[in-house]
Amino acid sequence: METPDGSRSPIFDTVEGERIAQAREDGWRRWGPYLAERQWGTVREDYSADGEAWSYLPHDHARSRAYRWGEDGIAGFSDEHQTWCLSLALWNGADPILKERMFGLANAEGNHGEDAKELWWHIDAVPSHAWQRMLYRYPQAPFPYEDLIAENARRRGRDEPEYELEDTGVLSGDRFFDVTVDYAKATPGEILMRVTIVNRGPEAATIHVIPQLVARNIWSWREGAPKPQITQETDAAIRAVHPVFEEMRFEALQPATWLFCENETNVRRLYGETAEGAFKDAINDHIVGGDPASLPRSGTKCAAWSVHELAPGESLSLRYRFAPPSVVPLDASSFDRLASERQEEADAFYAALQRGIADEDARLVQRRALAGLLWSKQTYRYNVKRWLDGDPAQPAPPKARLAGRNAEWTNLDNSEVILMPDTWEYPWYASWDLAFHAMAAAIVDPDLAKEQLLLLTREWYMHPSGQIPAYEWNFGDANPPIQAFAALRVFRMDRAATGKPDLDFLERLFHKLTINFTWWVNRKDSRGRNLFQGGFLGLDNIGVFDRSAPVPGGGTLEQADGTAWMAMYALNLMRMALELATRNPVYEDVATKFFEHFLVIASAMARVGRKEEDGDGNGLWNEEDGFFFDELVLPDGSEETLRVRSLVGLIPLCAVEVLDAGLADRHPDFARRLGWMLRHRPDLTGQVSHYEDRGQDARLLLSLLRAHRMKAILNRMLDETEFLSPFGIRSLSKAHAASPYTFDCDGISASVDYEPGTSTSGIFGGNSNWRGPVWMPLNVMLVEALEEFDRFYGDGLKVECPTGSGRMASLSEVAAELSRRLTGLFLKGGDGTRPALGGPAPRAADGSELILFNEYFHGDTGLGLGASHQTGWTALVALLLQKQG
Repeated sequence: METPDGSRSPIFDTVEGERIAQAREDGWRRWGPYLAERQWGTVREDYSADGEAWSYLPHDHARSRAYRWGEDGIAGFSDEHQTWCLSLALWNGADPILKERMFGLANAEGNHGEDAKELWWHIDAVPSHAWQRMLYRYPQAPFPYEDLIAENARRRGRDEPEYELEDTGVLSGDRFFDVTVDYAKATPGEILMRVTIVNRGPEAATIHVIPQLVARNIWSWREGAPKPQITQETDAAIRAVHPVFEEMRFEALQPATWLFCENETNVRRLYGETAEGAFKDAINDHIVGGDPASLPRSGTKCAAWSVHELAPGESLSLRYRFAPPSVVPLDASSFDRLASERQEEADAFYAALQRGIADEDARLVQRRALAGLLWSKQTYRYNVKRWLDGDPAQPAPPKARLAGRNAEWTNLDNSEVILMPDTWEYPWYASWDLAFHAMAAAIVDPDLAKEQLLLLTREWYMHPSGQIPAYEWNFGDANPPIQAFAALRVFRMDRAATGKPDLDFLERLFHKLTINFTWWVNRKDSRGRNLFQGGFLGLDNIGVFDRSAPVPGGGTLEQADGTAWMAMYALNLMRMALELATRNPVYEDVATKFFEHFLVIASAMARVGRKEEDGDGNGLWNEEDGFFFDELVLPDGSEETLRVRSLVGLIPLCAVEVLDAGLADRHPDFARRLGWMLRHRPDLTGQVSHYEDRGQDARLLLSLLRAHRMKAILNRMLDETEFLSPFGIRSLSKAHAASPYTFDCDGISASVDYEPGTSTSGIFGGNSNWRGPVWMPLNVMLVEALEEFDRFYGDGLKVECPTGSGRMASLSEVAAELSRRLTGLFLKGGDGTRPALGGPAPRAADGSELILFNEYFHGDTGLGLGASHQTGWTALVALLLQKQG
């Protein structure tokens, strides 16, 4: 995507690129795949007293209970407010219920926590959503709901493997349907939906195809609220009228039976109340249960039902359209021709994006990763005050909620389309995750990336104190403050793509982030020593104890990663200020302020702490181990170094910025102040980098690490018996397999040992990845940090890579090697398999490979683990592939 200054990316010369450039003005983003695959079991639908969201609205209730804050469905498509929601339901004639939404285990049901138990793949997508494709694999035998629950309950220990859909035997002999759903937009408001079913099994099989249109329930929460209405207009079409949306028409281009019900809670089934009506599950009961009760001829939910028997290998395509009633008639051939045009436009878009990527397999992996990212956009609605208080037309929530989860976040009122990690295991945003998603999205849609970064700093998200919401299970927790890092990355990618710097974007974000930086300084430095206590900081389960809970013994945990994040934050804000100073020199003053902040934090990290024999402090640095560690400060003033070699000690590498030559010409005031600090405050500047040393092209290095310490850390990081795996950097040193770290304090004894797969620890819920596996986002940050160091050192500094190999490499060569290992998770190896898939890739009916992008990866084998559709942060592999090209 990099282009010469003043030019722009070739993607904008394509039809899809033109749509992106005008997406907001022309309405191309108004409709998209904004429906979650799971709304049940989420915090915002939880009105319990105990906050047990999974049990309050389980999967078994989902078909019968109206959702308050959103909708869900298979292969969903909706407008950005989820006014009207399209999705696909199916029935194989054997299941106990319609397949209307994805099934999985609740957190307490899975032996490794929550876990989707379905098979689906995101095949293709473009940023305007003018073309989308996904594939869902539906068994022909009864779906094994009870077997999956019971067997995973039997495998209660975390050392037992998860019991997956494939293990049940229902897919044996290829006895399943591959169901491909395509969406194509004829215009921004005219949606074409094509459903293609292939019988992959050896016998003829029957399938019921039931695309649905649902009006999100906006009327059950207050008396007198206006209600939408869906009525049959002709044998082929229904009419959809809404109080706040233009009239629409849903039509089937082949014969179908139209069924209607109300998108309302079935109080008869769930609560035993006497009530009449065709509730949310009435279509299910009519088709599956053969309910003789007649369905109404109108409602707020409808389905176009058709039944088909397919011979072995037979394929069937069904076509539907949702559009304003004024559109011209459309037949099947015109429909397919338009869909083919959109697919060809998508091909042209990706051809322009990938023109520098020669390897066909790398192009496939990148396109699939970006497809998953774009399919994981979700309309997220959550007004915390209304959620806490309850709705006037509903029973009052338990009063205990007013002092429970998110009670301090009554300012938060979300109603936007947000990039999610995925929309099943993570149908909610987290602040640092979203920053990573934005970096990946900037490859194909820089404007979207900028919007997403700005979003959480808006007043209806950001707390009045300046805190950015962490994630819906606890908005008040602390995620690493990487928004400024992501903003600079997106700013540069946008400038490279468009040929012009968006300083307005940078300025808007900069002002809000300075407020957030102040919140961190005031709230997370309890002893005023510029050493920070951020809490779990996203790295749940990485340490000896839960870093979100009170520290054992009543002490304070001074965190190497928390302090390094703050040093990096200061440098990022300094760089943002210098970018803004190119337009307004006033920002040079602010840049100086953040430079000073960095020096104070860096000096504290290097010096404050346990005293060594020479009388000088090493701070959080341990010279004997050549590594940074967390420090536990007990109430009596004694200190305990927690000598766990983990990502915590590698994150200081990320706090690095190189200032180019010519600084004095561009920013004379900042350069004068910088020079004064270098001359008059050696107590600060001398502890971090050798500022008096100039790198290649007279560049200046700002870093937490002198060359000696950096080499010591890299010696461990690049050691294949410690951090360096065949597929990236492990989250915990493999050395802890032979030498676990043990901690005893306040009657608590705990240990940390290397676990390359899913952790068996129950800390922080247990479904965690920080005891050894590879996690893509921090690996990408380490790659970029090494590239930044290389801008200073060039070939003047080389390290052994891997450690002990005798091969010396520059830091850019080390970065390239890490990138190669990371992308090797998904690219075909010499044996034709992809390590992340653990064997041969499953294939669609056309022979194409199906690729999943997991949450994290086994530290030795690279096998994908955790959430299986994690194309939010794991989509960063697309960024690495773009740079490699």
